Amino acid sequence: MSNTYKPGQRPKDSGQFVEVGPRGGKKGTTEVTGIERKPLPPTSKPGNQWKQVDKTKHKR
Repeated sequence: MSNTYKPGQRPKDSGQFVEVGPRGGKKGTTEVTGIERKPLPPTSKPGNQWKQVDKTKHKR
C-alpha cells in the first residue's frame, strides 16, 4: 500500500486522507485533512491506517 500512514505519523505532503483497515479496505466515509509535518489523528480502531486520496494543489 502506498501513501498509507499510521495514526500519529507525519505525512510528507498535505492533503485529504481516508481511514483504511488492515487489509486496505475503506472504513466509513470520514475524510480528514492532513497537514504537512503535523501528526495525523487517531483512527476509530487499532490496526487501521490513513491513506492519502488527494494531494493539496499549491499554485506557484
